[in-house]
Amino acid sequence: MGEANELKPNTLFVEVSGSGLPEVDGLFVPSTAPPAESESGTVSSLGYWNGKMAWDRADGKSARSPALSYSNSYRSWRICRLDGHLAYDMTCEDELPPTDREWHVYKKGVAPAPNVVLHHYDPREPCPRPNVVFVIGGPGSGKGTMCELAESQLGWTHLSTGDLLRAEREAGGPTAEKIDEFFVAGELVPNEILVTLLKDAMETVTRTTGKKNFLLDGFPRSHENLEGWYEIFGRDTELPSMLYFECPYPVLEKRILSRAKYTGRSDDNVESVKLRFDTFKEETLPTVELFQSQNKCVEVDTSLDRQAVYDLVRGHLAEYTDSELAEKPLTERSEILLGLRPWPRKEENG
Repeated sequence: MGEANELKPNTLFVEVSGSGLPEVDGLFVPSTAPPAESESGTVSSLGYWNGKMAWDRADGKSARSPALSYSNSYRSWRICRLDGHLAYDMTCEDELPPTDREWHVYKKGVAPAPNVVLHHYDPREPCPRPNVVFVIGGPGSGKGTMCELAESQLGWTHLSTGDLLRAEREAGGPTAEKIDEFFVAGELVPNEILVTLLKDAMETVTRTTGKKNFLLDGFPRSHENLEGWYEIFGRDTELPSMLYFECPYPVLEKRILSRAKYTGRSDDNVESVKLRFDTFKEETLPTVELFQSQNKCVEVDTSLDRQAVYDLVRGHLAEYTDSELAEKPLTERSEILLGLRPWPRKEENG
């Protein structure tokens, strides 16, 4: 019982969906089953079974509690039917129910196996508000690299509006054609599409990982974007701060044309670069000036070396960064991004 008392509280929720046995689908909440001895002789504790987290059905319809738990005897995670019989299992020793692999259909289960998603917050409740820093700079200003560093080293989540839009376009969704038209013309994508993608992405990350610190790369690009932000999060909430990466156009053009050699992006060409930079000056700079007037903008001079730029970024994010993450040594990937070690050579095909 001593070890059980040292276990951290089970605050996770599990969503099961798409199973061939619809009665199994639903929300599972931290188990409230009283202490009992399992088949392996382990005494359970609140929210746990066999030393691992365990869950009951939120609707209370299962004859078994917990309804989703780990078996030490079979070394597997198990989801039961409403009558308590096993329906699906996953043989492994993972600390949590796997979400990245296909579960096994047991004798009293029905194919297909369900999808399993972990939630760090109760999906029946509104998603907690994100802690956001806006990141703005011309195309090729290096903001994406610094955001990637902050993500890998400091635990922030980097969401690039450009990446989200490209992913939506490539997925062929209902807005894909519209996005493609605006990309080719070098114009800003409609506010409704952009803000909706950002909101959905932040909520997914927060619910499935528990992370609430976000760097929004390329937002807000206009006053209209900012209005869209207000519509979702309200004008009574504090306006996020902004990191503004300054870089002269000749440098931006050189960087983008250089990266075009290996990115394959259709908008990395002289004509699109000029259109994007002109749009940035016309639409985005007034937004930067608004943040400057409210002392919400930190200007980052990208003419400095990468380490100096990263130090500025890290200092600005320090207040909300986990101290353990802030102090950890640079990863190999981070050293490459900072220019402290060369990019690995690609093996030539013999």
